[in-house]
Amino acid sequence: MSAAAKKGVVLVTGVDLAPQAVEILRDYELVFAGAKPGEDDMLKLSEQYQPMGIIVRYGGVTSRVMDVNKSLRVISKHGTGIDTIDSKAAQERGIVVKAAVGANAPAVAEHTWALILGCAKSVAHLDGRMRQGHWDKSTHKSLELKDRTIGLIGFGAIGKRVARTALSMDMHVIAHDPYAKEAVDGVQLVDLDTVFAQSDVLSLHCPLTDGNKHMINAQSLARMKDGAILVNTARGGLIDEKALIEALNSGKLRSAGLDSFEKEPFAIPHPLQHVSNVILSPHIGGVSDNAYVAMGTGAASNVLAVLEAEQALA
Repeated sequence: MSAAAKKGVVLVTGVDLAPQAVEILRDYELVFAGAKPGEDDMLKLSEQYQPMGIIVRYGGVTSRVMDVNKSLRVISKHGTGIDTIDSKAAQERGIVVKAAVGANAPAVAEHTWALILGCAKSVAHLDGRMRQGHWDKSTHKSLELKDRTIGLIGFGAIGKRVARTALSMDMHVIAHDPYAKEAVDGVQLVDLDTVFAQSDVLSLHCPLTDGNKHMINAQSLARMKDGAILVNTARGGLIDEKALIEALNSGKLRSAGLDSFEKEPFAIPHPLQHVSNVILSPHIGGVSDNAYVAMGTGAASNVLAVLEAEQALA
């Protein structure tokens, strides 16, 4: 189908989509905004192409972008977290916001465990020591996770996967999620204070909202066990990074594994670069071969469903 014969434009805030996702949207012209589109880029492209849908891979969509685009009907996240989309503004303008719920859950859960085990077993630290010529067998002790308690804040698709792995390792699992209707066998749903107080490993799996920004702060960290591990594969804004650095430097926390940060991309220089007991990764927990396809097809299917529903009513 030629560009002129297409039903409309879908703008993608990235450089590509999985071929399977492109096929789903074969009747639409795809315009790619580039690897790091800012608001000015989005304003220009939206004004020029008037896309009916936007698939958000990187960056976000503001109310200003929505206002220059009179054709926009749906904003679809290439993943699960929609905090970079002004959902309130979209609702006010009758624009549907969708997420590819669960598409990257296996990948994020696996990365969560990579960070937990990396912290518990001091993988990065020992690797560095070995490369410097040290042999720490007689002095090093790792943290054994059997019979320890893992606390999960957020108990959706990712949290449940993390919990199943923890249970297979003979860990105790507690979780806090105000939206969870029921636990699963072996998992106890508790209040937030209990999660902070009882967790040997605390792992975050909740969306970022106005109500939980900096939920990990000096006060909540003080309530945690000495020597606990903190892992975040959710959103960086959940953690007060200054308070976290103080807890890591003081030894209050054994270590932390972070895949998301308050400001992304990671700002260089950054204080966390100089903290030895933290493992850092560039928000790639949900980036895997399978997740790339699942998120792409999920986002594309969400766009198609909204546009086809509107066309059917036209």
